Amino acid sequence: MSGKNWDRVPIDAQSVDAPLSSAAVFLVATVGSDNASLSKVASVLGALDDLVKNVGFRDLSGRLSCIAGIGAGLWARLSPDRRPLELKPFAPVKGSVHSAPSTPGDLLFHIRAERPDMCFEFERILLDSLGGSVTVVDEVSGFRYFDARDLLGFVDGTANPTGLDLPASALVGDEDDDFAGGSYVVVQKYLHDMAAWGKTPTHVQEEIIGRTKIDNIEIDDDDKPRKSHKSLATIEDDAGNEFDILRDNMPFGRPGQNEFGTYFIGYTRYLWVIEKMLQRMYVGEPPGAYDRLLDFSTPHTGTTFFAPTRPMLQKLVEGAQE
Repeated sequence: MSGKNWDRVPIDAQSVDAPLSSAAVFLVATVGSDNASLSKVASVLGALDDLVKNVGFRDLSGRLSCIAGIGAGLWARLSPDRRPLELKPFAPVKGSVHSAPSTPGDLLFHIRAERPDMCFEFERILLDSLGGSVTVVDEVSGFRYFDARDLLGFVDGTANPTGLDLPASALVGDEDDDFAGGSYVVVQKYLHDMAAWGKTPTHVQEEIIGRTKIDNIEIDDDDKPRKSHKSLATIEDDAGNEFDILRDNMPFGRPGQNEFGTYFIGYTRYLWVIEKMLQRMYVGEPPGAYDRLLDFSTPHTGTTFFAPTRPMLQKLVEGAQE
């Protein structure tokens, strides 16, 4: 936690290393093309930390936090001359069977708390402040499901970096000094075919995921021609060094609407790591041997953002306002 004691003070906005939560809201919006909309958005982003503190102070044990991510198009409007090295729109991926779409999004607000009512209250005030300057294009309320499982029944996020490994994996470093401490963020909303998954024998499910279902033990599939989701989503360089990302995926759903999903959100130091992961999943390694999880889980969105540090965000919006 970078030396912070968040049990005693509200969590700063833009704290990627804030504790993973039991509730979250994922809010994606586009910004109006007029200057008034841009000015309003800049003003609200500049006051984001105050809003986190105002709502979060009502119950510090609720651990309210919010991270704002900025898409490539909006970044170009706020700061035409300077941008993070890898920031660009989400690149759609087309495999022989499954595809990952690219969908619109100028702003991402990742709102986290131990209490869903705090997420709700923060989002309500935030949208009131933004008013007609934005259009909400996606809104998902997520929840922690039992012992950190997804709706498919498997533990999700086991390989997340911790301690000193977290900033090295999720935060930009000296390779891009002007934006050090920020993070690239990729989001995708997946919907699951629970009926088909339920008909799949447990041992086959385990082969697809790459872990045992009950006790979450990794299954070694190095010698198998068809790799598991776990193996395809693991990125290494030629020397065998692994590149981790920070996942804060959350289940969501409406059983009455037959909607069951996982909201994927990945924070990464290098955008290419997630791009390579998606290529391996959709195209396959080798090509054609795609991630069999995609036979049951379909992405409906795909958007890329950059989450600057709080001081960086402040400078960005001040420059835009000037």
